[in-house]
Amino acid sequence: MEAIKTKELIWNIKNELSKVIVEQSEVIDLILISILTKGHILLEGVPGLGKTLLIKSLAKTIGINFNRVQFTSDLMPSDITGARIYNTKEREFEFIKGPIFTNLLLGDEINRTPPKTQAGLLETMEEGSVTIDGIEYRLEEPFIVFATQNPVEYEGTYPLPEALLDRFLMKIYIDYPSIEGEIAVIKRYHEGFDKTLENVEINVVGDREDLLACQREVKNITIDDALIAYIVQIVNKTRELSFVEIGSSPRGSIALLQASKANAVLMERDFVIPEDIKRVAYPILRHRIILKPEAYVEGIQTDDVINQILSDVKVPR
Repeated sequence: MEAIKTKELIWNIKNELSKVIVEQSEVIDLILISILTKGHILLEGVPGLGKTLLIKSLAKTIGINFNRVQFTSDLMPSDITGARIYNTKEREFEFIKGPIFTNLLLGDEINRTPPKTQAGLLETMEEGSVTIDGIEYRLEEPFIVFATQNPVEYEGTYPLPEALLDRFLMKIYIDYPSIEGEIAVIKRYHEGFDKTLENVEINVVGDREDLLACQREVKNITIDDALIAYIVQIVNKTRELSFVEIGSSPRGSIALLQASKANAVLMERDFVIPEDIKRVAYPILRHRIILKPEAYVEGIQTDDVINQILSDVKVPR
């Protein structure tokens, strides 16, 4: 029964998002894979490509709590997590929850906030909790962080440290639409489309419990031992290439396993095949590989490295 519900929920989510988003089917699939595995997502693309609109629409469609934080250079960790405030009336301290206490948190332009605030996300993303004055506050499941960053502006920004990057399950690129896609977007706005979604009839097709049930289904997907070895060989190869400074840690192997199982769910299968692993390898590994400076000089990008690895590592039969 859970498999049937998951199939219907995924189809309905895609159908509702098509009312708002144009030509981003691959991005939507990868986002759904991340959600099914409880993974956090780093979205990268120039301004104006609809990153915020996509996440707002997704939260509205699934029917889960949603908060947005605009990261700035003066943002403090307590602005996200919350703080204990003295209540003069009750004569005691009380905890005022920050925007991180939600199911889906959108952090816009995360690289514009200083490292101290970026680090404030670490425990929450990894542990699903916030610790204030020695007291731990658990977050309600599901809890997923979507962070966006602009890849072309560097002035006044703080590049994310590797420790924080590794907390994201995927790094997803959003590119420009095609000519036809952009024409479709312009026509929608001409006909009165409002990005606040107030005049768009987006139906709520699920709720928190439906999403949790879908996440449980991913755990039941089977994978052959040969494919587990295939995953490890791919990740191990990231540490061996001469132009790679630092390869992926075992966390990358775990992420590749979970995402490939979620892709199998998306493809309506109860088992993993090599194509599942190959599809998610790029967004899983591209932020976990650090190239040597000479690689960038020669024009080599992390996706080129992943492409070579997938070509070199023998696919099990």
